[in-house]
Amino acid sequence: MKIVLASGSPRRAKILKDLGVDFEVVKTDAPEVSYPADPERTVSENALAKGAAARSVPHSPFPVPHSPFPILSADTIVWFANRIYGKPRDLEEAKEFLRELAGNVHTVFTGVAFDGEVKVVRSDVKFRELSEATIDEYVARVRPTDRAGAYDIDESGDLIVESYSGSYENIMGLPVEPLKEWGIA
Repeated sequence: MKIVLASGSPRRAKILKDLGVDFEVVKTDAPEVSYPADPERTVSENALAKGAAARSVPHSPFPVPHSPFPILSADTIVWFANRIYGKPRDLEEAKEFLRELAGNVHTVFTGVAFDGEVKVVRSDVKFRELSEATIDEYVARVRPTDRAGAYDIDESGDLIVESYSGSYENIMGLPVEPLKEWGIA
């Protein structure tokens, strides 16, 4: 089955490629909501909005005005102390996020939508205690401004992550469990 991935995330594309999914990428610019007291609602609404945006606008590589294929979209946030950590605005904010998460357990929520149906997956991540030198090294190795919470467990995650529970792929931004339930993977 061919699908559309409504995301420009290289991590999501990597997960789909590794699963052998046939897909095309369509980037969307849907407005996002944030409900710090309700992270599941946040990721659900954002994932659905990204899917709707991909469905409602003409885009290539399709020969028709709208995608003839099912659309997969997702939204991932890091949630800690009733605060949502999305993508940092700049490197200083990325370092601030890492300082705040250091030594603590936070939760990663991903809402995954497939043609209007949405599922939310939760994972918990414990960060190591982080020195300023470790934070600087991590920020130099990765592009933290393109990652929820300013980090990617799959890219130099060993520097900052002590342990996790739940789906590793969820922490990367696209859990495989809903994909299997929907028959995508």
